[in-house]
Amino acid sequence: MQFHERLRNEREDRDMTQTDLGEALFMSQRKISRLECKATEPTTDEIISICKFFNKSADYMLGLKDE
Repeated sequence: MQFHERLRNEREDRDMTQTDLGEALFMSQRKISRLECKATEPTTDEIISICKFFNKSADYMLGLKDE
């Protein structure tokens, strides 16, 4: 599974909208949408923020590990 899929799954598992997640991460809904659709790649800082928010490792979020 790739980053964009894991991002969407983690967000949906918490019953959050893209807007909710964007507000929590200080990003726009459009940015979250573009990350989930793989229209843009996340920056290193965005990866760090997302991993901290979901309490997941970067290896997991980037698809390098399954757990």
